Amino acid sequence: MAARYQIAGSSSAEISASVETGIRTGGLAPGDALPAVRALAAALAVSPATVAKAYQELRQRGLVATAGRHGTRIRPRPPLATRRAALMPPPLPGARDLSAGQPDSRLLPPLGPHLGLLAAEIGAPSGYAATPVLPALAAAARDRLAADGVPAEEITVTGGALDGIERLLAAHLRPGDAVAVEDPGWANLLDLIAALGLCPIGVPVDDEGPSEPGVRAALAAGARALVVTSRAQNPTGAAVSAERAGALRTLLAGRADLLLIEDDHAAELAGVPLHPLAGATPAWAFVRSVSKPYGPDLRLAVLTGDEATVARVAGRARVGAGWVSTVLQRLVLALWQDPATTDLVRRAGESYERRRDGLVAALAALGVAAHGRTGINVWVPVPDETLAVTALRDAGWSVAPGALHRIAAAPGVRITVSSLDESDLAPLAAAVARVVRPAPTGFTA
Repeated sequence: MAARYQIAGSSSAEISASVETGIRTGGLAPGDALPAVRALAAALAVSPATVAKAYQELRQRGLVATAGRHGTRIRPRPPLATRRAALMPPPLPGARDLSAGQPDSRLLPPLGPHLGLLAAEIGAPSGYAATPVLPALAAAARDRLAADGVPAEEITVTGGALDGIERLLAAHLRPGDAVAVEDPGWANLLDLIAALGLCPIGVPVDDEGPSEPGVRAALAAGARALVVTSRAQNPTGAAVSAERAGALRTLLAGRADLLLIEDDHAAELAGVPLHPLAGATPAWAFVRSVSKPYGPDLRLAVLTGDEATVARVAGRARVGAGWVSTVLQRLVLALWQDPATTDLVRRAGESYERRRDGLVAALAALGVAAHGRTGINVWVPVPDETLAVTALRDAGWSVAPGALHRIAAAPGVRITVSSLDESDLAPLAAAVARVVRPAPTGFTA
């Protein structure tokens, strides 16, 4: 534990509140170890059971994680607004930031012209929405999903993919339930699962998606939900192949005790065909965000699934946020219907493919294995993440440590290619190769 911050309290509630204050103020940083239960109990003159209960409350809220002999530590990204971020070293002045995981702003469609047209057409201000989904948007979404083989009789919209997944998990599961997730996987999803008090079960991932043995093991371990990234998996770039989809559909067929969630966040940017699992289980949902192709500020995702599941999500939204802004829905519909925007998104996908494939090929030429079948990220296995992130930062490249994405997977770093130019690929690959295969040290004959 950081020496500058002392945990206080005489009850479990006071102790957990003290730890929360330490996280919020920066006295306890991500990764900091908390004292052993008995040690803190002795220091505070309370029973070990009181400290154990406080730590349990913090775990259930996703603020800390317990990892066997490594003890209890502050999670890499606890669900709490903090005054100080200590997740990774900030880029050095002049360094290239390849850690953000965002699309290339140069390739996002301009919103101004469409907003101007909407301003002229939208008419008088409207009141509270009578229906949460504009009929025209729902019809367009059904057509787009049907073209990819996704049945979409029931449609609702949420404030982005993560909002949709949160509503799905909250509607079906309770704290303590197990969720099977890709490992390595989406850091935001891992943080969400912790914040909901759910227990993640890591499923190994290869270039064709979550492995069939891994899903089988997760089901045997009691997983109540399974979250699968259809394409452009973050951080590995995996995409579910036709063969893998067939194997998983067979494995999942008829599992009435399992909620199946598919996340197709890349959508039109993916560059490979979609092989959906939709309908393999009685309770299922398919979520498609618009943020990657059209802009991160467009917080909207289309969600389809079985009737009961969609009704739960829509009903929960009705007693909360109510609906996703109809102005935003109109803007997304205008972007979908604009041929120039469609062409721009297609060209953006091709550009990402050239940069991603180019980096993977440049690394392979230097003897470095990397993964990046689709999307905007490349995953590079490394022997030591801290050394790799620090060395690359010193060389002028800021990358994301794999620890943000891993449960039990081997170490790695995530490199986002969206801000790279093709001229950057060779020097970046050389820098990564030096980290993965450092030059020998010591005396030589």
